[in-house]
Amino acid sequence: MTTPDDAPKPSDDQREAAYAERCYRSPAAIGAGVLLLALGGWLGIDAAVRGSGRTPWLAVAGLLFVVPLVVAYTVRPAVWAGQDRIRVRNPFRTIVLPWAAVESVRAGYSSEIFAGGTKYQMWSIPVSLRARKQAARRQVRASLDDSSQQTSPHAPLGGKPLRSPADQAIDEIRELSERNASREGAQGAPHVKWAYEIIAPAVVGFVALVVIYLVG
Repeated sequence: MTTPDDAPKPSDDQREAAYAERCYRSPAAIGAGVLLLALGGWLGIDAAVRGSGRTPWLAVAGLLFVVPLVVAYTVRPAVWAGQDRIRVRNPFRTIVLPWAAVESVRAGYSSEIFAGGTKYQMWSIPVSLRARKQAARRQVRASLDDSSQQTSPHAPLGGKPLRSPADQAIDEIRELSERNASREGAQGAPHVKWAYEIIAPAVVGFVALVVIYLVG
């Protein structure tokens, strides 16, 4: 019978595979987006069905303009980090960065990744100064509760520092970048694709609003 001590330890490839499906999104932003879409859809559809004169047209144009923007800033942002590359889906474009092209990853007032001399923000990993302060207070509280008085307020606990969720995500992405930059499949140049499926309907809706307002 195999004991826990005798159990085989995961290889580097197995540990990397655990990160292959890693996805970073903001549950708070998604929740807010769903609520806004539900509220906007209810008000807009009600105005389109029951309104009179130009109200239904304004409601339809307004929905066409607002809905893509709400989706872009709340539901759409996501980051996928795999073995060979990181894919950053922001409100209006998607950036694919092979790990070899990544120069640095950091979280200041926003989560940022640098590649090819260009800075890209990661909208789905919002930085919360409040969460950072809470993590720091927990670290200090843990050091005060340590009866042996061997825990420093700045030292990690149990081998892992107390970090905010955004800082933890950045640490994981930075580790993946450093570990996989030399992989054969991680070579290449950054690729940026604009989200025309978001931009086009928003522009059409805005133009329609202006035309309807001017025509009266």
